Amino acid sequence: MTSTRINPETLYPSVQYGFSHATLDEGTGTVHLSGQVAWDKDYNVVGAGDVGMQARQALANIKAVLDSLGIGPAQVLRLRTFIVNYDVSMLAAIGPELGAFYGEALPAANTVVGVQSLAMPEFLIEIEAIATVR
Repeated sequence: MTSTRINPETLYPSVQYGFSHATLDEGTGTVHLSGQVAWDKDYNVVGAGDVGMQARQALANIKAVLDSLGIGPAQVLRLRTFIVNYDVSMLAAIGPELGAFYGEALPAANTVVGVQSLAMPEFLIEIEAIATVR
């Protein structure tokens, strides 16, 4: 099995933290994206304290990985969304961001998981994805 690590220059450098933004399985055409958070290219947290704005940035980061492969949200097979101190009311802020991310494409499967914390205390949401290049 041959795989390619994906680290777009438009995103924050991640290798120094021990991970790539994604891995493409060349044999199956499956792309496994690392969980994306609200960091911009310069490690600034976008939307401090605002789960909706953080979701927007995490999804923009996912889109940057997809763009680097020449694919888009329609090729997403699955999302997993981790939310700190989850409460169902948070979906009112996150849902529209997911809708904007997908645009005209039908949404993929998604699992929402409430968690106590994420890698940094400022992060309120982390979204990981699986996509296909075929």
